[in-house]
Amino acid sequence: MQQAWPALSYKNGKATYDTLHMFTQIVGKIKLATLPWVNHSWHITLYITPTGLATHNMPYKNGNFQVDFNFIEHQLSIATDKGELRKFDLYGISVADFYKKIFEALDDLGIEVKIKPVPVELNSPIPFKEDTVHATYDKEQVTAFHNALLKIQDVFMEFRSGFKGKCSPIHFFWGGFDLALSFFSGRRAPKHPGGVPGMPDWVAEEAYCREVSSAGFWTGNDTLPEPAFYCYLYPEPDGYKTAKVQPAAAYYNTTLGEFILPYSEVQQSENPKKDLLEFLKKHLRGRR
Repeated sequence: MQQAWPALSYKNGKATYDTLHMFTQIVGKIKLATLPWVNHSWHITLYITPTGLATHNMPYKNGNFQVDFNFIEHQLSIATDKGELRKFDLYGISVADFYKKIFEALDDLGIEVKIKPVPVELNSPIPFKEDTVHATYDKEQVTAFHNALLKIQDVFMEFRSGFKGKCSPIHFFWGGFDLALSFFSGRRAPKHPGGVPGMPDWVAEEAYCREVSSAGFWTGNDTLPEPAFYCYLYPEPDGYKTAKVQPAAAYYNTTLGEFILPYSEVQQSENPKKDLLEFLKKHLRGRR
């Protein structure tokens, strides 16, 4: 018998998601500052683990370190290859507090990293040092979010296993706060128009320099206020908007330019894995 997928609510979780989003942006920017550039920005992503989200290894001078969000103990930890470990609680603090705590911990470990202390992909960003607005951490919402990511990752991994061309890892982009998986045809794509807030246009141009089919999951935003799965093609071919995509609850969102499947439809399904795989496979194979 399949274990039930956790219920997610944008209304109930928004304040926590927004705070976590900023926490992950700070950690992601630390990763950006330590690693050489990899195509499609794959080097900056976070990875889903049994306990939360992790950077994986980052080099620093003659050593190495890793940052982990532990969504079971609700702590952030920094571990080094010398056996050093620093931790602090994620709940009860603002983004400004988080920023101060993580850089104090890094300094204590002798790791000096500089980042641009302003969020990206937001229209009205608050600098991290000044952000006392985002300070909500509901443990139940975080636990449900993490358990959902684990369920989704398993399905995405099965979907990914059937593709033989160039494809991304299943990873978490802290800019948009979304899990993503992309398949590439190898053919050149038209130059992307850019225009992502806080991001140089060349980043989007490089990320979309080849034809791509992307799928993912995110917790929602003001445009789409519900957790949802998405699929899109770049460039978008003629007739794409009217393509037949299953299950029946899936639809094309003209504002986003993506096919959407509400998370709640999958979560409440008798067979969530089957329905999500159907959405992913129909989009990839039946997009005429």
